[in-house]
Amino acid sequence: MRTYTVVLEPHDDDAGFTVTVPALPGCVTRGRSREEALERVQEAIRCHIAGLEADGEPVPDELAPPLLATVAV
Repeated sequence: MRTYTVVLEPHDDDAGFTVTVPALPGCVTRGRSREEALERVQEAIRCHIAGLEADGEPVPDELAPPLLATVAV
């Protein structure tokens, strides 16, 4: 079993969340609620990994959780 950090980005129109997986570039999904988004990202990760394996590509492990920071511009 692998563990990945996911990032849930809320939509300002209250239409749910976009979810990305920093350790798996291109693995993105959406959900109308936090719970739905987390369920969907699990399936997205499984599909993403299956695609990598089918193509003979290595499956990245998350070495450390990503860090979030805020900068003023």
